[in-house]
Amino acid sequence: MPVIDIAVSDSRLPDRTGVAVIGGGVIGTATALELAERGIDVVLLEKGEIAAEQSSRNWGWCRQMGRDPREIPLILESLDLWRRMDARIGAATGFAECGILYLAETDAELEAKQAWYERHGRAYQLDIRVISGAETERLQPGASRAWKGALYSPTDGRAEPFKAVPAMAAAVRARGGKVFTNCAVRGLETSGGRVSAVVTERGSIACDTVVLAGGAWSRRFCHNLGIPLPQLSVFNSVMRTEPIDTGLTRSCSGGKFAFRKRTDGGFTIAHRHLSVADIMPDSFRLFFDFLPLLKMDFGGVRLRLGKRFIEEARLKRRWALDEVSPFEQVRILDPEPVQSILNEAGDSLKAYFPAFRGMKIAERWAGCIDATPDTVPIMSACDRLPGFYLATGFSGHGFGLGPGAGKLMAQLVTGEDACVDPAPFRYSRFFDGSKPRPVTGL
Repeated sequence: MPVIDIAVSDSRLPDRTGVAVIGGGVIGTATALELAERGIDVVLLEKGEIAAEQSSRNWGWCRQMGRDPREIPLILESLDLWRRMDARIGAATGFAECGILYLAETDAELEAKQAWYERHGRAYQLDIRVISGAETERLQPGASRAWKGALYSPTDGRAEPFKAVPAMAAAVRARGGKVFTNCAVRGLETSGGRVSAVVTERGSIACDTVVLAGGAWSRRFCHNLGIPLPQLSVFNSVMRTEPIDTGLTRSCSGGKFAFRKRTDGGFTIAHRHLSVADIMPDSFRLFFDFLPLLKMDFGGVRLRLGKRFIEEARLKRRWALDEVSPFEQVRILDPEPVQSILNEAGDSLKAYFPAFRGMKIAERWAGCIDATPDTVPIMSACDRLPGFYLATGFSGHGFGLGPGAGKLMAQLVTGEDACVDPAPFRYSRFFDGSKPRPVTGL
């Protein structure tokens, strides 16, 4: 697993809090930070370490390009927050406006990128443009072949996941909130038909409001409450290099690779498109929910049947609040990276950009992405249980969206006017006949 900055944990559980946030990834931590800054008594509860799962294992991209149009207002809000985050929390997150390019080798690829902008980006006047092959070479020099062009955003950025989220958790404590690591939440208590407490492995905390930001674990947690949640997991493999001087500072994707510069002088590298979906018991239960997504992006997802099926089947789907929960059995989900996918990405990168031919791989890892059938997150109250809110299903987009998502969740909890229209993210869209569908991106 990638090395992360370890966040300081509080030691004594309070008897009561205003809001309990379950899950110490970027979404839960950003939500807790927003609430603490409003003077609300908030407790952040993490079964393992802060950002130890997907929130430290992602690419570190903070992008507006290529997004589902329903996410565009939220990423604009989030990028504004990223730009001010270091000053806000008094710590380095590694955020920088490095610029991102989506490289195109053919006229068809360039036309597809132009079409995405015309359909989705122009209405928001995004700082994105299609550039020529000559300008692509000037901005991203040293390629072994000529590009037709690229889709380019100079204001898209990057940050360091392993630093950013623990730094935000420290800011939660500095503003009066409490943070508990290695403290799994087993479930909820209710009174009068609404939330009345969270039950942790160390004891109960009375509260009226709970936000579940459990990432890949959210469906299992909800199932024990009798609340359906259409969510499956996808595994993405990533690697980082030792420091290497390539002269390239802008993030980009092309060929079979995607990369970004790191603050340690190395690069984070992944396959541009390939992920793995392990076939698990829930794959059959949710087959028809996810069928439209599978049809749209079948080439980008490799289905695999292996030991994960057995591991998943062995974990409890139901448990009492005085029993050891699955979240205590698996503190940190640490899947094995798919070496063949990473090898393909590395070989492609070296073929396209010879400056990487001397790179030395320092570390490889994989992360578990929580995906919804329409690849758009759920951020809303859960109408099946008053006082219970969901912030999950970010489908690999959570790191960049994190600060904006935290702000929106805090506004939903407090009843403030929302910074963006929350309707596209409502939980009820999967059950009210809306039949939400994925939108083709880049």
